[in-house]
Formats: sequence, C-alpha cells, structure tokens
Amino acid sequence: MESASFSREEHIKRPADFKNLFKNGKRASVAGAKLFYLPNQLGFNRIGFPLPRGFGNAVERNRAKRFSRETYRNYKAHLNTGYDMLFLVYPPSEKDSFSTRCVQFRTLCEKAGIVKK
Repeated sequence: MESASFSREEHIKRPADFKNLFKNGKRASVAGAKLFYLPNQLGFNRIGFPLPRGFGNAVERNRAKRFSRETYRNYKAHLNTGYDMLFLVYPPSEKDSFSTRCVQFRTLCEKAGIVKK
C-alpha cells in the first residue's frame, strides 16, 4: 500500500497550472465543494486547495486547507494516479468539520470516476 504522506511534488503550485485546471478541467460538485480534474502525464496525482474570495478570516482559511490536505492524504491510496486536481470548498453555513470534508471529497472522486475499482 502507498505511503500516506503528502510530498511536495504532489502540490500544485504554479498559477498557470491552477488557471489551466479552472479553464480546461472537468468538474464534479456537491453541496459546499467542487473538484476540478484533468489527466496529467505523471505517474502520480497532484492537488491544490484554492479557496474562494471572501472565505472567512485567516484562521478559518487555514483550518479549511488543513482539513482538505488531511482528507486527501487519508484517501489518496484509493485514487487512480495520473491526475491534476483542485479541491475547492466554499464557506460553510455552520461549523466546518473534518468528517464533512471527508464525505465531500469521497463523493466528488466517485462522481469524477477517479476512485480505484
């Protein structure tokens, strides 16, 4: 089984990569979150965690990104490799929770068809 770490090479960092995924990526959505994804030519997945403008204060933004990174780290062994992804979450109407984030991510990956059979 793969390591549950989240290495630097798995992060999408370049603004051009973010723009490409927003413009050309396929989309899957659920209440409170969206997944943009495109196949890449790499043997591993890369992921970014953008937040929409106006997403709370710094504490809420950092918490949302931390939950998203941990969700991906725990679930990445169940995903097919070779995709670039953006996991976009929207400000919650109530308290943000890790379990909610896990359900959102799993559902989005299933809708996108990138979960291993």
